[in-house]
Amino acid sequence: MQDLELLGVPGSPYTRKMLALLRYRRIPHRMIWGSHFEPLANYPAPKVKLLPTFYFPTANGKEAVVDSTPIIQRLEREHDDRKVVPDDPLLRFLTNLIEDFADEWVTKAMFHYRWHFSEDAANAGPLLAFWQNLHLEEEPARASSQAFASRQISRLYVVGSSHQTARIIESSFERLVGIMDRIIERQGFVLGTRPSAGDFAIYGQLTQLVWVDPTPARFVAKHSPRLRAWIDRTDDLSGLQGDQWLPRSELRIHLGELIQEIGRVYVPFLIANAKAIQEGREEFETLIDGQAWAQPVFPYQAKCLEHLRREAISLPADVHHELRSLFNGTGCEKLLP
Repeated sequence: MQDLELLGVPGSPYTRKMLALLRYRRIPHRMIWGSHFEPLANYPAPKVKLLPTFYFPTANGKEAVVDSTPIIQRLEREHDDRKVVPDDPLLRFLTNLIEDFADEWVTKAMFHYRWHFSEDAANAGPLLAFWQNLHLEEEPARASSQAFASRQISRLYVVGSSHQTARIIESSFERLVGIMDRIIERQGFVLGTRPSAGDFAIYGQLTQLVWVDPTPARFVAKHSPRLRAWIDRTDDLSGLQGDQWLPRSELRIHLGELIQEIGRVYVPFLIANAKAIQEGREEFETLIDGQAWAQPVFPYQAKCLEHLRREAISLPADVHHELRSLFNGTGCEKLLP
């Protein structure tokens, strides 16, 4: 059987997410460092050029696939061992919610810290150039670095980072550091002694915030060396033997703070974004954590809300009731139909 192949760069949190997941699941793979700026010969181009791009073997060659969440779901179907999505429908919903929160909200912190602060932007620009091509000479590397930085800084508002929203993003990141520190101390991972898709999604964003970008890295070094150590270890969990998902009776104690954070910041964002799209608006304003938030609409994140609500509707009545009880008073109850 052919190894899975994936194309990505170290500065992509989703590449890091998926590479660590493959290692944990012991799925044979080959990592191709690079991007779509330099197309791979004899490899198909994906419909949307995102990283990582997975190349699944087919009878006629290779199939190019992007978007980490459906790729994880495909891997769950095709590989039996060391799964990262629990069979329990309640835990499965929570896993998907946490993964979604990391992919779509914590990534705002990643983008914000990298390009909002001059020190971090100056650090990231050259890295982005050399992550693409280690053989660049000095002058082309400098030009590429400046072009990358200018483009990314100009896109800050698109993902919601601005002087208006900066403190909301930074406060949420700072709270998440403390929440994850306590989660790791208790169990090791968000849903027990084994990692879920949600853990790998959080880890992927944190690799950038802790390994690459100076400002958030200093915060984590000061406030949670435990979290820094967790990120270092989660990079390769191929030898991990822990195999217990959290019993439902412990969900409120272990996950309560994280659920509250999701309800505090991500749920109001999702709902306001979806409402604006429904009304045909190109931008929206709302209150998040009691403060003003404004940004352009993001159609993909409206699909995220729709998917979560469809999944909630499909839950058995007793599980739906238990989920509603768990969410009551956290803000996450607004997700439920």
